[in-house]
Amino acid sequence: MSAVFVGTSAPGFAQKLDSAPLTTLNAITLPQVPPAPAPQAAVEPTATVQTVQPQPAMIQAIPAENEQQPVQAEDDFDSLADAVAAQNTALDDDRELQCLASGVYFESKGEPLAGQLAVAETILNRTRSGRFPTSVCSVLTQRGQFSFVRGGYVPTGKGKAWQTAVAVAKVAQRDLWDSAAGSALYFHARRVSPGWRLSKVAAIGNHVFYR
Repeated sequence: MSAVFVGTSAPGFAQKLDSAPLTTLNAITLPQVPPAPAPQAAVEPTATVQTVQPQPAMIQAIPAENEQQPVQAEDDFDSLADAVAAQNTALDDDRELQCLASGVYFESKGEPLAGQLAVAETILNRTRSGRFPTSVCSVLTQRGQFSFVRGGYVPTGKGKAWQTAVAVAKVAQRDLWDSAAGSALYFHARRVSPGWRLSKVAAIGNHVFYR
C-alpha cells in the first residue's frame, strides 16, 4: 500500500498512514484550532468633563432714550427772564401755542417780559372763563376782539421778537411764572380810554388790564 497523506485545517500538520487501515481514519483526532477572537469594538477615550461654575450676570441699567426731564417749576427760576430763556422756540406743530405766541407778538412785542406774559395770561384766562371760546385760536378769531386778526386768519411773527413771544407763550402755557395780571380778561393800550366799567387789575408796560 502506498503512503497516504491527509491534510487538515491546521497548517503544517500531516500524518503518515502507510500501515494503518483506512478504517482507522475516523479515529484520528485532529488538533483543535481555537476560534479566532471576536473583533473588539473600538473604545473612544473618555473625555475629561470639567464642571464650570456659573458666573453671576452683569446687569447695567440703561436710561430710556425718550425719558423726559421734569419741567422746572416757578421756584426753580430766579426771574421771569430766566424762565423765558430756558424755553426752546420750536412750535412743535402746536397750533394753540402758535396762536398764543401770535397774540403776544402782535399785541406786546417790544414791551417788558412782564407785559408780554400778562397778555398771554389774559388770553389763556378767556379760554377758562366760560364767557369766551375754549381754545386760544378761537379766542383770537372771535369777531371784533383782536385787530391784528383779519378774516379769521392768525398770522405769525418773525425775528428775535417772535422767538421771545414763543418762549413767553410756553411760560404762560406751562404756568412757570405768575403774572401780576393773572386774573385779567381784558386789556387796552394806555393811549386809549375806552371807559370800561371793569375792575382794574394792573398796568404793565403799555397796557392796562381788567377783569
